[in-house]
Amino acid sequence: MPETPDSPETPESAWITAERGKVIAYLAQQGCQHGGVGQWPALHLDQCFAIWAVQSLKAEGRTGWWAISGDLPTDYMSASSTADHPRAAMRHFSTQWLEIAAAMAAGKPREGDGAYMMGTPDEWPRLEPMLRSRAELLHDLAEDPTLWAE
Repeated sequence: MPETPDSPETPESAWITAERGKVIAYLAQQGCQHGGVGQWPALHLDQCFAIWAVQSLKAEGRTGWWAISGDLPTDYMSASSTADHPRAAMRHFSTQWLEIAAAMAAGKPREGDGAYMMGTPDEWPRLEPMLRSRAELLHDLAEDPTLWAE
């Protein structure tokens, strides 16, 4: 039977509660004003990652952002007509992180509007393989048709 937010405390629900708290703290640190983070992720792979719908302040009941947490960087993105589903968010995070990993491997900052990097240049040799592997996992999951049956 699938677990729900109202199920008794289990290792999975404890992990989800902790990840939700991590996302809420991260969004606050980033200055992202929102209408709340879902009680349960839109998608998750237990102990690996969770993708969260973050409610819009402007349009009640609508997803304004997607956030990701777990054994990978905590990050968020704006929801839009091109990212209106957890699968699209997964593709976005994967693509962005692969670009960041490539810049890290080249030893130079990523360029362009809204470009950001993870860690410091001294940390890049250690962080790049981890970031690349997480991005590749997300890519593979996003492109796996068996996970996304309509």
